[in-house]
Amino acid sequence: MMYGIYNGYSGWDSMMGWFGGGIMMILFWAVIIYFIVWLVRNNKTNGIDSSKKALDILKERYAKGEIEKKEFEEKKKDLSN
Repeated sequence: MMYGIYNGYSGWDSMMGWFGGGIMMILFWAVIIYFIVWLVRNNKTNGIDSSKKALDILKERYAKGEIEKKEFEEKKKDLSN
């Protein structure tokens, strides 16, 4: 029996299979890592945005006259903690 290029299990076809598999594995892990990073960044951003949003709402309520200055200062202090 002859092994090597002549038996059809190696050569360009086999190398392209390994090369394509390697690229797919790298792409797979890149997508997984990107997704994890996206989740972490999105989670941190939502926490910051919600507190800023709450402060904006508080400012709007104070500007409309719905709450007094003392209540505004107390709630602003609570939101900053």
